[in-house]
Amino acid sequence: MISQEFADKVVLITGAGKGAGRALAEAFAARGARVVLDDISPINVDEVAARITAGGGQARTYIYDVAKKVSAQALINQVQDDWGRVDILIQHAAVQPHTPLLDLDEWDWHRTLDVNLTGAFLVIQSAGRVMRAQGGGIIVNLVPASGSESEAGAYESSMAGMRALTLVAARELDPFGVRVHAVELGEGTVDEVLKICG
Repeated sequence: MISQEFADKVVLITGAGKGAGRALAEAFAARGARVVLDDISPINVDEVAARITAGGGQARTYIYDVAKKVSAQALINQVQDDWGRVDILIQHAAVQPHTPLLDLDEWDWHRTLDVNLTGAFLVIQSAGRVMRAQGGGIIVNLVPASGSESEAGAYESSMAGMRALTLVAARELDPFGVRVHAVELGEGTVDEVLKICG
């Protein structure tokens, strides 16, 4: 049964093909949102869209690499063309090479920062402009739980930057009615995001 809690809201989720991105896509769709699913790989995200539409929800897939400016802008432009607005942005797109710093390849370092931090900035910038023009919106950046430790120096570094980016974006976009939050990944992630956006 589809509820109407988020009826007529357009929710864009990057990295929607797996993990918390997938869970949030299904949760928003079950509450009446029109869910925009972006991922660099069509396989998983197409499956998520199929499950949502089979259950009576509304979803559409987009395959854009948010780490590239032209692609990130094209994503937001396409969503505007198809749905007319962006009410909620959930940023889940991330890569996480599990390699100690002394063994980490430079390409993996750059790709991790490009996707996790530069991509987040590019999508915030493009979606933020849309939200400013429409009079408001909500941006949620998903970050690892505090105190988590792993042999993933590039990932941890990018996520530290994501937390700082969230604070700056929240301060700069607040005057335009755009709220920006960081939510930690974990068992309560879906419930916390739904509460923030409700």
